[in-house]
Amino acid sequence: MPASLKELMNAPMRPGRLDWIGLRPARREALQSVESALVEIGGGLVGDHYTGPVDAKRMVSMIQAEHLAAVAGILGLAAITPFMTRRNLLISGLNLLALKGRSFSIGDALFAFTGPCAPCSRMDENLGPGGFQAMRGHGGIITRVLKPGIIRVGDPVLVLDLPQQHDLALMSYPGEE
Repeated sequence: MPASLKELMNAPMRPGRLDWIGLRPARREALQSVESALVEIGGGLVGDHYTGPVDAKRMVSMIQAEHLAAVAGILGLAAITPFMTRRNLLISGLNLLALKGRSFSIGDALFAFTGPCAPCSRMDENLGPGGFQAMRGHGGIITRVLKPGIIRVGDPVLVLDLPQQHDLALMSYPGEE
């Protein structure tokens, strides 16, 4: 008998990998690539200009490495870099949207998916005309920090739990119920 949609949604996922960390020291400044970062509750990545309250939905943004090629292809470019996307972390080997309703670890830190990361108007500046449209559906996710710690390039991204019913209602977005 085929698996139900609920069983498929709750199925285990193989680990991903943290490929890149970017910090932006001030608003509208270029991202700086680092090999490791300290993650704080209520502050996100130490050294990044974006900080929020402890209950903020957007503490750390993440983009899927495999989506860089897709966005480049849509724009007719040979490649784009994580610097151009303005996201903090580049993750490979894991469908980030499948983290909906789950918590996951990177290094010593623990994160919770809080929603998709919609593109902003800066995408046309960074990627060229059509950049905003190309990033739609490929913008990655935003997360809340549940436990502070150190993250390092090369760390595995490990899914720790199954979706929680109360979280799913808060984290739904068009197309998934």
